[in-house]
Amino acid sequence: MAKTLHFLFHLRKSRSEKTEKAKIYMRLTFNGKRSVISISRSISPERWDKVKCRVKGTNKEAREINDHIAKIIYNLNKIHQNLMDEGAMVTPNKMIRILNGDDDKDRKTLEVFREHNAKTDEMAGKEISASTAQRYWTCYNHVEQFIKEQYKETDYRLKDIDYSFVTKFEHFLKTKRKCNHNSALKYVNNFKKIIRIALANKWMTHDPFISYKVQFDPVQREFLNQEEVDTLWEKELHFDRLKLVRDMFVFSCYTGLAYSDVEKLSKSDISIGIDGGKWIRINRTKTGTRSSIPLLPVAEQILDRYADDPLVVDSDRLIPVFTNQKSNAFLKEIAILCGITKPLTTHLARHTFATTITLTNGVPIETVSKMLGHQSLRTTQHYAKIVDRKISDDMQILRAKLAAQNDEKSKKQGKNNKK
Repeated sequence: MAKTLHFLFHLRKSRSEKTEKAKIYMRLTFNGKRSVISISRSISPERWDKVKCRVKGTNKEAREINDHIAKIIYNLNKIHQNLMDEGAMVTPNKMIRILNGDDDKDRKTLEVFREHNAKTDEMAGKEISASTAQRYWTCYNHVEQFIKEQYKETDYRLKDIDYSFVTKFEHFLKTKRKCNHNSALKYVNNFKKIIRIALANKWMTHDPFISYKVQFDPVQREFLNQEEVDTLWEKELHFDRLKLVRDMFVFSCYTGLAYSDVEKLSKSDISIGIDGGKWIRINRTKTGTRSSIPLLPVAEQILDRYADDPLVVDSDRLIPVFTNQKSNAFLKEIAILCGITKPLTTHLARHTFATTITLTNGVPIETVSKMLGHQSLRTTQHYAKIVDRKISDDMQILRAKLAAQNDEKSKKQGKNNKK
């Protein structure tokens, strides 16, 4: 394919127009791609030189149109050279937009993304979690790098984003950024919000996600079984930092609270429930959903253990905690000491509450969902799918019930035969 610019000026007469004149169009070709535009001039067909692509003669009209054509060619060559000097991607459409001054009027992707993230930062810790706000900035960095590497641009017009852009971005996340399938799709969904904003504001005329389908891979959620939880709880640890992190982790195992919720848990979040026992009532940091959780004995014992800690006495908090990063690092040490091969993280405790502590012990999934603060029961069902012991117990009950029914039938048949 040719790597040079090629200009072709030609006439095009509309059948609906009554005038004898025909409009002059330019076809710009570069690297095998082309774009056609009107140059806003008309001329009688008999006055057009098809070979030279110019108006015949030297009268005022001929000079004006030919000068206009020459100026267009000069400006486009200059635009092309500037783009090449900047190392930017060159396309006929882009050159024509710059020629017409449209490139500066249209909203740009990263520009709108920054505006969105600035507003998100203001809501961090209020309507959304700080981690969610940070995730949008991570996504922004991915999009910025993608545009720079794929399109050789510092920003990208929202109007130019199409299905190809989206699929290439997903591929970039999986290859260059080494994201797994589900992580890549989550970032694509983060980016999709920027597109929805653009569509709502009419900064885009088409939705590039119309034909894009998201299909997440099933996730096998890790959790500790009861034996592992007991081992962790009963292990003699010799460092205060490990004891604190272990206690925080076990507390989450028996309450289902995420790290961010344990970190902000205050004395005012504890109240007396309908059963006369202590309950945690808290709005989840991530979703703002209300969670009501009766305190189990182990969780209450942990709170009592830190009641006299200076960091608790001098503040409104209930458990002194390290940062999430440090906590996860210390949990790796604890796992080794306890002989646990599963990757311990602060969030694994929440999975353990949903499975081992509640669902496996027969707590209805609707109750578990409310305690976890899930907005949809479908989210909780992910945990129910992996509790093999619960499935086994339920099937044992069914077997016993069917066996009893068969025995009853056999007895009835025996009585009828005697008769």
